[in-house]
Amino acid sequence: MNSPENPLTRAMRDRFPEDIENEDMSVVNDDGGVQEQYTRDFLSAFSASASGAKNRIVAALPWLFLAAAPILAVVLLSLPLRAPIGAMYWDTFTYYDAANRMFTGQMPAIDFFTPAGPLGYAIAAIWIGLFPSGQPSLLIHWSTMTVTVPLMALVLAGLPKAPRALGLWLVIPFLLFSLLPFNGKEFSSFPGSDAFGFYNRQICLILFPLISGLMFTRHRGVLVSLITLSMFVLFFWKITGFLAAGLICAFALLAGRVRLRDAALVAVLFGILLALIEVSTGIVTSYIADVLTLVRMNSGTLLPRVAQALSINFGITAALGLLIVALLIAGRSELRRAFADVLHQRSTTSVAAFLDRPAFWLAAITVAGVFFETQNTASQAMIFVWSALVGALLTLPAWTAGSRSVIVIATLVGAVYLPPAVSIIERAARAYVGGLRYVPLEHANLKTLGAVTTRPSVLTRSAVMTEVYARHRSAYENIAALDELPGSALYSDFDFQIAYLQTVDRAIDSLHALEAKNGLRFNTIMSLNFTNPFPWLMDREAPLHITVGADPFRAVPAPDSDVQRAVSAVDIALMPTCPPTNANSRLLALYSDGLANHRRIKLDECYDAFVSPKFETLNQ
Repeated sequence: MNSPENPLTRAMRDRFPEDIENEDMSVVNDDGGVQEQYTRDFLSAFSASASGAKNRIVAALPWLFLAAAPILAVVLLSLPLRAPIGAMYWDTFTYYDAANRMFTGQMPAIDFFTPAGPLGYAIAAIWIGLFPSGQPSLLIHWSTMTVTVPLMALVLAGLPKAPRALGLWLVIPFLLFSLLPFNGKEFSSFPGSDAFGFYNRQICLILFPLISGLMFTRHRGVLVSLITLSMFVLFFWKITGFLAAGLICAFALLAGRVRLRDAALVAVLFGILLALIEVSTGIVTSYIADVLTLVRMNSGTLLPRVAQALSINFGITAALGLLIVALLIAGRSELRRAFADVLHQRSTTSVAAFLDRPAFWLAAITVAGVFFETQNTASQAMIFVWSALVGALLTLPAWTAGSRSVIVIATLVGAVYLPPAVSIIERAARAYVGGLRYVPLEHANLKTLGAVTTRPSVLTRSAVMTEVYARHRSAYENIAALDELPGSALYSDFDFQIAYLQTVDRAIDSLHALEAKNGLRFNTIMSLNFTNPFPWLMDREAPLHITVGADPFRAVPAPDSDVQRAVSAVDIALMPTCPPTNANSRLLALYSDGLANHRRIKLDECYDAFVSPKFETLNQ
């Protein structure tokens, strides 16, 4: 059963009439000539057949492209590829840390704290298990296709028959952003991989099919399934994405795109799914508790982050604002009539007819998008607005006053969407083409986490700076004591990320040597750092209850007694010192009670270690 026709459906029906194969193509000759009649019928039939074949190809292409994308990802992840190092590359380590914890029996939100929802980490863990040789920055981004491709398939299944190219218009940009693991903004002057902001990009990709379905899907069953599954995925992926989607779905309800009874059905199905997950795992209540903890930790930063989100994404938000104004001006006559109907009828139908227009859809999506970006360091911001832009273009003939309005609106649509698309394509081209001149990182213990390349000059600088950090450690400790970093963009510097990989590689050699010398094995390894790659790289275990992606300023709650007990039980805790940082010092202070009985030793030039008292006979 289909939902009622809305203004967009009417506009598409008027603009794209039935196909030629469904029309009466017979021609009657004045003199009744049989041969000419036969010829005309044959040509008409041939034309209709050719047109039908073309239409079938156009209708099939979105499905073929959608199926080809994950196949391409699987092929590439089966190859030993390297990617150019990028800013904050160590974000990839958090997914491998989480995967290792899950492989050893821990469950996110129950056994360890995550800065985002557990689902993204769980799906990435599955892909890590399936593709052990996959390049991490590609694998984590592409793992999103586990959910986004089926959601986009639902959208294609529910599209109207006309225009037949609509599926292509939606699928091509969706696959562009799905395949290119890059953010919309640069964090370094050098080209490199964007191995950070994963879950922010992933939320944008999940919102893409949801909004496409709200805009174009007319089949009730498909729409209910799409909304239910999308909201379920978003809830467990990142709560701000779920809330942003909720704002858009609420507007869809007000605008009449979603019936009240369908919304109620979605709520019931969503509740049933949550109940089943809670009964079987208990993860829902634990996850909600973690979300509330994060809200308390970050509540004071919301308003400044709104301003930050607007400034970082000023180009696209400003263009959207101008487009909304242009749409309102172009459709002002119909808007006045619709508003008069609202005042006269005072019904939900008249309100829906008033709201269900491109300008208001774009406004709702913009508000939701800005809200989502308030908590993001990087993402593919606002890419999900595309389907609303397509809807605006398709309805142009229905309400524009003249060609001038069409030109202005089409130009503004380009101003909204071309910059982020071109930026991501350009950044991908710079990274992969420029990366052909890079050299691979040499390592012994990093597995695929070391599958990176970089400039020779970056390798040279990382070696120099590592020596400086070790030789002048006290100076950097003084900087950390002032709650400052050695450089404001330290974590974005390629040489820092390379140096971090190299020092981790050497620390593993030092740990193996220490174990061999003393005839012991450190089974549980903790890291007083943003990430803890050691358990994954050494086939060991991480302690319970420790945050994955430990940012003490935003994502590490004050440890309770359970956390401190888990810390006190670790065999060894490692603290990087090249250079000492304020974040690592804060982590040490947070967990100091749990490490009170551990003995601090110098593991090597760039790592200190806190050794459990059960190894009291340990010799360095």
